[in-house]
Amino acid sequence: MNLNHRQQEILRLVQQRGFVSIDDLVSSFNVTPQTIRRDINVLCDMGLLRRFHGGAGLPSSVENIAYPARQVLHLDEKRWIARLAAQHIPDKSSLFINLGTTTEEVAKALTDHAGLRVITNNLNVAMLLSDQPGFEVIVTGGLVRHRDHGIVGEATVDFIKQFKVDFGIIGISGIDLDGTLLDFDYREVRVSQAIIASSRKVLLVTDHSKFGRNAMVRLGHISDVDLLITDCLPPNNMSEMFAQAEVQVLVADSEGASLSSGNT
Repeated sequence: MNLNHRQQEILRLVQQRGFVSIDDLVSSFNVTPQTIRRDINVLCDMGLLRRFHGGAGLPSSVENIAYPARQVLHLDEKRWIARLAAQHIPDKSSLFINLGTTTEEVAKALTDHAGLRVITNNLNVAMLLSDQPGFEVIVTGGLVRHRDHGIVGEATVDFIKQFKVDFGIIGISGIDLDGTLLDFDYREVRVSQAIIASSRKVLLVTDHSKFGRNAMVRLGHISDVDLLITDCLPPNNMSEMFAQAEVQVLVADSEGASLSSGNT
């Protein structure tokens, strides 16, 4: 289900403030309370918001949004990010691709490349790329999760540690205001940490909704990343922090990209 403009703005306001009342939303959008309640119900049914008395807030920091909802959320923006990320992957490169709906879009954008060697714990990515002539796709061992076809566990981490590749392409559930990279599943986090340690250059692909978003498990710090590709300029305080961490930030849109901040 695609969100309309008002629903996207409601989600953005809640992400900025943590909680927004129905009365405030009625005044902001000049619509009836019934309309706002319907919008909130849609967002809550998708797992994007949580209902509270008199308004809506952020969902729990211990549970992620359901995978099918994430696949359609900010889909256009994820495709812009993916196309830009693909421009930074030369032919005949070796790379990791981890779990996530944005990294799956990157995999789709890589299908016009040649001679890639891809290691992934994402069965969706493996299926997307395995039919490409000249590609070599290696799937990690480990436990396959039903909800998203991701592979996690100690066997996955041990397998990844055997390699040293050109690029690690990772997604994330949240970036705290102090630059901490956050996710919801500690097993998934351990895999991403192994990918970062085993990659010569790390590309973080994430849309603007992850700036300041809470999640329970610490993955690392933004300074572990070489290139952040997103769809919107980060808030000013985060841009300054990215620059201090010497992280190059690229902002993708439907027409192209511009350098936002960080190391040039």
